[in-house]
Amino acid sequence: MITATDMAPKEALKYFFGFSNFKGLQQDVIDNVLAGNDTFVIMPTGGGKSLCYQLPALMLEGTAIVVSPLIALMKNQVDAMRGFSNEEGIAHVINSSLNKSEIAQVKKDMLNGKTKLLYVAPESLTKEENIDFLRTCKISFVAIDEAHCISEWGHDFRPEYRRIKNIIQQIADLPVMALTATATPKVQLDIQKNLGMVDAKVFKSSFNRDNLYYEVRAKVNVGKQIIQFVKCNAGKSGIVYCLSRKKTEEIAELLVANGIKALSYHAGMDSHQRNDVQDKFLMQDVDVIVATIAFGMGIDKPDVRVVIHHDIPKSFESYYQETGRAGRDGGEGHCLAFYSPKDVEKLEKFLHGKPVAEQEIGMLLLQEVMAYAETAMSRRKYLLHYFGEEWDEVTGEGAGMDDNSRKPKEIFDATEDVKLVLECIKAFKETHKAKFIANVLCGINNAEVSTYKADKHKLFGAGKEESDKHWNAIMRQLLVKNLIRKEIETYGTLKLTAEGLEFLKSPFKMDLVKEEEIGETDDDGELIHAIKATGSGAADETLFLMLKELRQKVSKEKGLPPYVIFSEPSLEEMATQYPITIDELSHIGGVGKGKAMKFGSAFLALIKKYVEDNDIERPEDFVLKSAHAKSSHKIKIIHNVDKRIPLNDIAKGIGKTYTDLIDEIETIVHAGTRLDIQYFIDDEIDEDAQDEIMEYFMQSETDDILEAEEYFDGDYEEEILRLMRIKFHSEIGN
Repeated sequence: MITATDMAPKEALKYFFGFSNFKGLQQDVIDNVLAGNDTFVIMPTGGGKSLCYQLPALMLEGTAIVVSPLIALMKNQVDAMRGFSNEEGIAHVINSSLNKSEIAQVKKDMLNGKTKLLYVAPESLTKEENIDFLRTCKISFVAIDEAHCISEWGHDFRPEYRRIKNIIQQIADLPVMALTATATPKVQLDIQKNLGMVDAKVFKSSFNRDNLYYEVRAKVNVGKQIIQFVKCNAGKSGIVYCLSRKKTEEIAELLVANGIKALSYHAGMDSHQRNDVQDKFLMQDVDVIVATIAFGMGIDKPDVRVVIHHDIPKSFESYYQETGRAGRDGGEGHCLAFYSPKDVEKLEKFLHGKPVAEQEIGMLLLQEVMAYAETAMSRRKYLLHYFGEEWDEVTGEGAGMDDNSRKPKEIFDATEDVKLVLECIKAFKETHKAKFIANVLCGINNAEVSTYKADKHKLFGAGKEESDKHWNAIMRQLLVKNLIRKEIETYGTLKLTAEGLEFLKSPFKMDLVKEEEIGETDDDGELIHAIKATGSGAADETLFLMLKELRQKVSKEKGLPPYVIFSEPSLEEMATQYPITIDELSHIGGVGKGKAMKFGSAFLALIKKYVEDNDIERPEDFVLKSAHAKSSHKIKIIHNVDKRIPLNDIAKGIGKTYTDLIDEIETIVHAGTRLDIQYFIDDEIDEDAQDEIMEYFMQSETDDILEAEEYFDGDYEEEILRLMRIKFHSEIGN
């Protein structure tokens, strides 16, 4: 086996990796490790962190232990190291995926001096048998990758990481190396204190990835936007990040249905499936991976060109680390995030019930994400400032490489509006949520407003010239500016901060962003439908207006709300894809076979005549591309409903949660199948409530559950409204 103990670092670099020169701070870091010193490395993704411990490990006697949080990361790095050597045992991994014979081989290679790098999960490192074995080996140093996991202020805190220093001391007195791509000054100090390396030399590279373009868009028609964006970057490798496993599968299905080679990746898959997806991405058999946060950490793919966040992440560090997987080769990288305040509200709900300290940290991290999404300043400048780095947006590298720099947002003097909001929060004893404050200012009298006699207060209607959206936008931006805060323990009531109270005493000019810039999320139920070939709205505006007119006529004839006939997104898609048969119409988002048969004939006749009269060449390749959700248990669910089995029991019988079953039933009904769940509804909802909710859906212009919840102002839970919407569509629409 070749050793490099007598080589100079540059010589070893050329010999093992084929590179002639080090990148950035790499040589300084490596020299410090070779000298046996503790080392702290803060280097952005793509900066070459791995080489900082790989090369010293090859050059020093013994084995370097690399503590790493993810099996996928370890596998990728072990494969890469073996690719640089003809010795299979040069790098090994110890984690839960190995069997007894594989672990025996690892130990044999280490004792024989073959292994230079041993990758260990923190959970495996703490096992007594592994500690005992490592005591018998020659260890050169310990490298802790993803060291931000140590800090409670980090974005991915893992308690087991806090024990690493104690474990190292049990093995031997060893030099320690900590590496991370994201660490604010506060997180950095926390890591150093925990590892007992406050005096370690710190090597900090610039966080500026000047080849990356940063963009944030309102989360409206997000599925359509992702399709269009990926198609504009056809053939390029990309990652779409989602917060839930279910969403990764939905978006991947959507991409595939629209001719894009894509796969989903999440922790619910077994290791074989995950490895297969990872390998296909590396080998370019697929272009896009739709993944949860786990994907991409340590993946050595330098040519990722697109990183999309379907959901805004829980922390700014996560966002920076995930976007950093784009353009690692120095080539172009486009980082697109979709933002909706409603997504932030969902993340806030996850914090409820956690220890107060954890809530406070979680809220601070979330507010940084909100601030970034809603800021009007250069996103690059904001990002670098967060990590303690100054940057000039005029002359700095990467200037102009973000949406705010290229298309500045509209700013307005909000001083008086801010005073009004703060006065209103204070007047009502800081015991209400943003919705209540907005209703009071707009002069909207509902049950909550009248209960607290807010309709008699002098501030009632004080801001009625503006919409509730305007006032909600003001409050979101005041949260970001720390003039108000949300109390998670009391489900989001607004409190004035010291800065907010000071502003009320001595107001000063405050500029905020126009609220139109802040988007609302799609209804997830519609996400996998209605994908169109062009920008927003229908491709053929004339046909779309004709279809709307026909829908109005049919709705009057049948005495039904227009959306029951066909939703507006469905009409837009018809005006893009020009379906002329029942089969084609049933593939339009939100239609399905049953609805196509029930209402379709007049619409198909109109479209066919329009196509012929205007000599339109139909885009056949678009007609069957909407990825309709399919119920994997459709037949079983229909049979069980026919037998009048309670829905809770049906859910257990197919191995689903009750909520998942409701999702599937909605999918079945949406596709045009009639399901009679009246027997279950009668046990859950009294007759008067049924009549009231049915009347609402009959008169409403939309079946959106959020709007229904707002209309009933909390009188009915979401579950009740969803059950009644199923009944409504089954009886009236299908």
